Amino acid sequence: MIHELRIYHCAPGRLPALNQRFEQTTLKFWEKYGIKPIGFWTTLIGPSNQTLTYLLEWESLAEREQKWNAFSSDPEWLAKRAATEAAGTIVERIDNQILVPTAYSAIR
Repeated sequence: MIHELRIYHCAPGRLPALNQRFEQTTLKFWEKYGIKPIGFWTTLIGPSNQTLTYLLEWESLAEREQKWNAFSSDPEWLAKRAATEAAGTIVERIDNQILVPTAYSAIR
């Protein structure tokens, strides 16, 4: 089991639009492709309150590559994502890490 930690840094004031896109659109596509989110967080105290942090769970890098590529190239998803950005860019930068659990981790 591996986990993917993703941090989306939003354009100023655009975090509500990103949250809305996840709630109304993104999660439905992830369900379609079998992408398993573990949790989502916003920053209460830290360098920016315009970030969304989330964790995905994968069986392997091969599963991640297959499912993520299918999702990210889906024409319907691309059209809906573009529509949500008609008022301007939502995400300015993404930080991404693939994590493997330690032997003493509660999540394995």
